[in-house]
Amino acid sequence: MNKTVDTRICEVTVYSNQALVTRRGVVQLTGDEHELVIAQLPVTLLSESIRVRNSGALRVRLLGVRTERTCATEKVAQKIAQLNQEIGQIEEQKRPVQDGLTLLNLQRNFVKSLSSQYLERLTRFEDPEQMNLSQIRELMDFVGQQYHELSDAIAQQEKEQKQLDSKLQSLRQQLQQLSGTQPPESFNVMITLEPSAVGELELEISYIVYKASWTALYDMRLGSSHEKINISYLAEIKQSTGEDWQGVALTLSTAKPGIGTVPVKLTPWYIDVQQPNQFRTPTLSEPATLPSRTLAATMPFAGTTPSAEAMMKAGYEYGLTQTAAPDVSKPGGSITYRLNSASYIPSDGVPHKTTIFNEDFPCRAEYMALPRVTPLAYLQATITNPLAGVMLLAGKVNIFLDKTFVGTTQLDNIAPGQEFKLNLGSDEGIVIQRDLVEHQIDPKLIGNLRHRTYAYRLVITNFRECEAKLKLTEQLPVSRNEQVKVRLTLSNPEIEAGEMGMVEWSLTLPPLSGQELYYQFAIEHPPEFTIVGLEI
Repeated sequence: MNKTVDTRICEVTVYSNQALVTRRGVVQLTGDEHELVIAQLPVTLLSESIRVRNSGALRVRLLGVRTERTCATEKVAQKIAQLNQEIGQIEEQKRPVQDGLTLLNLQRNFVKSLSSQYLERLTRFEDPEQMNLSQIRELMDFVGQQYHELSDAIAQQEKEQKQLDSKLQSLRQQLQQLSGTQPPESFNVMITLEPSAVGELELEISYIVYKASWTALYDMRLGSSHEKINISYLAEIKQSTGEDWQGVALTLSTAKPGIGTVPVKLTPWYIDVQQPNQFRTPTLSEPATLPSRTLAATMPFAGTTPSAEAMMKAGYEYGLTQTAAPDVSKPGGSITYRLNSASYIPSDGVPHKTTIFNEDFPCRAEYMALPRVTPLAYLQATITNPLAGVMLLAGKVNIFLDKTFVGTTQLDNIAPGQEFKLNLGSDEGIVIQRDLVEHQIDPKLIGNLRHRTYAYRLVITNFRECEAKLKLTEQLPVSRNEQVKVRLTLSNPEIEAGEMGMVEWSLTLPPLSGQELYYQFAIEHPPEFTIVGLEI
């Protein structure tokens, strides 16, 4: 004889495009059972991945496992019968509502007719003194009260009728969908055992299903003090496996599960001589299947941004890293997160978020400014991931400044111990004014060279009520001709020009204060030269 085992999903491990589902159930054996049946498993199940074990104390010998595909025609018929019954019940509820609505409309029409007839009689009186004004007033009050009460009752009945019609429409749509589709299929798993044991058998079955995946997602929030940043490491889980995961112990993994019992066979490893005009193939030191070793990721400014060319000229490089996590293991180079709370992920194909961890990390906040490109100052936070932390996987980052959503960026895989820079957009609390205060062309030649002089004044104002660190970068022209010389002749505060004409100040602005910068540069060239590209 066989017996059906009721099981429930207890654990789920989600991979990049699959999931490992573990079910457990208990069945009472009498010693006559030859086969146990676990029914109604989803068709997304990979039959070769099924594993069954006895997890209890009762000694039972399991002989084999097989699967069969079934159509749930009986279940569909039951659902159709249930829908037809509900439709009939609502139609029964609708009849007295419709009858009541008809009666109320007749009563209201009678009141309207009564009022019209009485007014018609009044128009026949030639002598106004023959009219009884008190009777007219009483009639008008009666007609008004009755009309108002009947109108309210009609509105209530129409509302109830509309609700019933809406329910009917929904049920009929469900019925039409069931009637026009094939009955859903499912898997039954049959477990053969020796019919000898008597007692309670605890059974555990696990299997791989497809149509399940997860990706990393981050919410990063910098507070107004700019001293710490809150990082929420989230997982966005999506599944349409055919069964809901309700109250399960959820694990997220970057591993790729192995299926089957036969190890992978090696194929011949060929080498050859490269032929002319042949595309270059990866060398042994450059395997095409390995991920890039580069862990840095560039992040654009959120919100309004300076041009990419200007940022590259200014030498702003943006790397990304990571933070700490909950119960994390790293078997065989993969990363596994075991979530601490029970999770509910329905089989609806919709992304569902769950939190891996949420922690505050100290950070260094600094403003970046390129006044030649834009008068705006951009806030950038530098965060250090502790060496004891875990890898942050590639994913989308939602950036918040206080409670304001700033924008999004993309994070690459980041190892522990690295720093990353998070750009939080422009801040109107820092105002920069840049003015050309000097532009002279010396009419006299010095050393047979023409001299041009330019000077700029920059006024930076901190309207914030806290201290602000600012890295301000200006740009001098860079000559491509050895006979054209560019020199920084004066700067206040004093600074030296860097590579590619970059002039950079690191400032600390007290709250509600301002600071002035000044610099002057000169261009020398033979008088017969016409200088191009000198847009001031």
